[in-house]
Amino acid sequence: MSHTKKHNTKIFKQLFIIFYFVFGLFPPSAFSQNSQTAKAMRGDGIYSLLKRHNIPVSELQNFINLNKERLTKNNQLVVGRTYFLPAQEENNEIPQMTAEPSANKKNVTHKIFGSKYEQIEITDQQLDGAVYYLISGHGGPDPGAIGKYGEYQLCEDEYAYDVTLRLARNLIQRGATVYMIIRDPNDGIRDEKFLKPDKDEVCYPNLKIPSGQLSRLRQRKDAVNKLYAQNRGKYQRLVVIHVDSRSRGQNIDVFFYHDERSKTGKKLALNLQETFDSKYRQHQPGRGYQGSVSDRELFVVKNSYPPAVFIELGNINHKRDQQRFIIENNRQAVANWLYEGLLKDFGNNR
Repeated sequence: MSHTKKHNTKIFKQLFIIFYFVFGLFPPSAFSQNSQTAKAMRGDGIYSLLKRHNIPVSELQNFINLNKERLTKNNQLVVGRTYFLPAQEENNEIPQMTAEPSANKKNVTHKIFGSKYEQIEITDQQLDGAVYYLISGHGGPDPGAIGKYGEYQLCEDEYAYDVTLRLARNLIQRGATVYMIIRDPNDGIRDEKFLKPDKDEVCYPNLKIPSGQLSRLRQRKDAVNKLYAQNRGKYQRLVVIHVDSRSRGQNIDVFFYHDERSKTGKKLALNLQETFDSKYRQHQPGRGYQGSVSDRELFVVKNSYPPAVFIELGNINHKRDQQRFIIENNRQAVANWLYEGLLKDFGNNR
């Protein structure tokens, strides 16, 4: 065989190998998708791989279609092998949740609230022009405080998130624009007593929550401040919701912190506290309400641009306080009262 023929044969073989690798191991459809890839780790299944990269499990079939030549016969991953991830829009759902219904309709849809609550009827425009940034405490790798109720664990991040979602829905119903800074792709509003913990929460718009505490706080602060700049000139408020952890014998009411430098933040906290005091007088006369307002140096509250309030819903270790969290109607009542306090603050600052 001549030198030229040998050279041509070698080139043909090289092209064939390249062609096989590209169009055999990776189907042509993959190249119309996002080129992001991920390597399977020991113990990975498709679900865990998708979850680690913040891709909803609804993309399972798309993942299989993209990688059918790379999976085993039973659609199992091979450790160390690289897989294409399904293309995702920058945000699966518009993170800014507004009360802007389509033409001739009086409701909006926001899937973050779950299938039971995603349809929201806009009842009025009392909060038109108001912008709220809502942060539920902890999330992702950090469950926050953990209480015990019989055989069940009560994780702070799950209960704070549920109350925050309910508050967000109330605000949207009255015409506000709401940003959920901590977001869970699949929990939605839940009516169960005992909320199953997970670690798939993300930070706005769709960022993995880091494990380091200071990194988590900076991430939330940065998200709020960037949005604040975009909404400059509007009425804007930041609401941070947590559940406290104290000794089992210490019963506490909902209480509020603000940054000592912010008169507007203090006014916001007082409007909320006065609303709770009024509600307890109305619904439980003679009980008394001891929820306080005070300043405290809290990283997100101190370093975020909008006036802010930090709310502790109660003691996750106290039996009576736990009823405030585990009973669905009580979680909704807390969200309703927070909404009324925010409405009062909006009216006082117009």
